[in-house]
Amino acid sequence: MQCLPITIDVGTNNEKLLNDEFYIGLRQNRATGEEYAEFLHEFMCAVKQNYGEKVLVQFEDFANHHAFELLSKYCSSHLVFNDDIQGTASVVLAGLIAAQKVLGKSLSDHTFLFLGAGEAGTGIAELIALKISKETGTPIDESRKKIWLVDSKGLIVSSRAESLQHFKKPWAHDHEPVKELLGAVNAIKPTVLIGTSGVGKTFTKEVVEAMATFNETPLILALSNPTSQAECTAEQAYTWTNGRAIFGSGSPFDPVEYEGKTFLPGQANNCYIFPGLGLGLIMSGAIRVRDDMLLAASEALASQVTEEDFAKGLIYPPFTNIRQISANIAASVAAKTYELGLASNLPRPKDLVKMAESCMYSPVYRNFR
Repeated sequence: MQCLPITIDVGTNNEKLLNDEFYIGLRQNRATGEEYAEFLHEFMCAVKQNYGEKVLVQFEDFANHHAFELLSKYCSSHLVFNDDIQGTASVVLAGLIAAQKVLGKSLSDHTFLFLGAGEAGTGIAELIALKISKETGTPIDESRKKIWLVDSKGLIVSSRAESLQHFKKPWAHDHEPVKELLGAVNAIKPTVLIGTSGVGKTFTKEVVEAMATFNETPLILALSNPTSQAECTAEQAYTWTNGRAIFGSGSPFDPVEYEGKTFLPGQANNCYIFPGLGLGLIMSGAIRVRDDMLLAASEALASQVTEEDFAKGLIYPPFTNIRQISANIAASVAAKTYELGLASNLPRPKDLVKMAESCMYSPVYRNFR
């Protein structure tokens, strides 16, 4: 099992870099349109030709419009996944699934409001909708109606449909236009507020207090990073809700002391998902990635949150256990791959967890003295 990091250089529009004698990148303006698409297609074909049907390509840090197009274009012909869209979605869904054990609810009981409608926001929203659809047996179009998104122009509603990018259109529901997040919170009355905007301090005191007025236990996920760009801090979420919030973030936060209780904020970090997901795909010999595999990864992660973790305010297991967490996720993803008939490493191993552990690199060095 081998991993090869690849950086694709298609130029830059940064004049300072182009005029810098020490710049080592491609010294031309960024390729766009057909030129960009043809170059990426040549790359994808070459990867498959050289390394075979089971080579796994993980897309990372592609711009929104390229990310969705590439994933859509190659998901049916290559073994690919986009960590910003699918990895983020899977880890956030895991936290939401885990939180339901505390609340005694199901995902379908909630109304979700997102601040941010890029690849992370819409990817998370779509996986939540899929999970609700499978839980309730309702069409995914119906499940999407429980999820609302706010972008830079306000609440995404049907009257804006003509001007929306294609990946935002499924979230354009019937409602009067609302320009500000606070107005959207008061109008929609969500039980879950999720930030993927990349803009810090947008979950203001008024927004968080509004969430606390119509929710006994509001779920607040401030997922943007780095820490300076988080929609709110852990301390703000707990303080402004009188210690009632379930909080998760994309960046790490220190424990928070509030009225004699210590809260440990959970970090929704993609590295909970992509190593285990990738390992499960590779060890089963998967030939395609399907959403059911992402759901399996989410459920496996959520299942590893203990009552002790919940008591501390955590909705993710401690990261110190990441090797075992990843092995369990890999086993669940592999099991789903075999179940879907998309595995090529046959026969299926009897113990998938042990198989996953045997495939993992262990940095243990022999002592020759």
